[in-house]
Amino acid sequence: MKVPVQSLLFADPREAADLAAFLGRLLHYDRAAAVRLQAGGGDALAVFGRPPSFEVLAIRTARLARPETLDLTVSAGELLESLDISVEGPGDASGERGGSLPAPVTGPPWTGVLPPRGPWREQAGLPGPDALRASLDAAVAEFRTRDEALPEEQRTRAERDRIGREIWSRPVGTTELPLRAVHAAQSLGFLRADPGFPVSLFASGGWLRLRTPFGSVALRRDPVGGLGSLALTVGHN
Repeated sequence: MKVPVQSLLFADPREAADLAAFLGRLLHYDRAAAVRLQAGGGDALAVFGRPPSFEVLAIRTARLARPETLDLTVSAGELLESLDISVEGPGDASGERGGSLPAPVTGPPWTGVLPPRGPWREQAGLPGPDALRASLDAAVAEFRTRDEALPEEQRTRAERDRIGREIWSRPVGTTELPLRAVHAAQSLGFLRADPGFPVSLFASGGWLRLRTPFGSVALRRDPVGGLGSLALTVGHN
């Protein structure tokens, strides 16, 4: 009988620290956030979250010290509290850091709607990192200008949300990727201002995925070919 995984041991202290930073950003947007953890028998742990402000899935990977097989949903806050991210202290004999796994929780519907493992095909038309950053700055400035121009009686949450949806749903470059996916990547710490920073767009079936060395954001295309919020289809838990 296989013993369930009860703790995580990371290959390097920085892996635990980077994962902790990611969890902290998710909790900034949702204090009750849950994350789904998957490891398929190798040394890579995939951590999936869904910041509600952006309607995308956020994906961060971490390198483990040993191969593991697991698939469960846990509280992001409890996982963050369990991680050993101290600079000082013995860790284990090799300096590796880890933490105990929190008890599984019943995940929200999105945890059953994960992107496929592949194949992923790179898509053309994505602007470079400088242009992406400029697009975000322009979008924020446009929202502020239009918000300030609203008459007082029209400055409602519904009207401001409508303006935001219009702006953040615009496609990036000549791709189908909505600008909100780039906004999510920036807010979660996945993008950098360096002109040479590698950022790529991939597609697989009904999914798009914006990938950088620090993480990815993914979202589903809607049934009529556009891009909408995550559709609730049944996945594997």
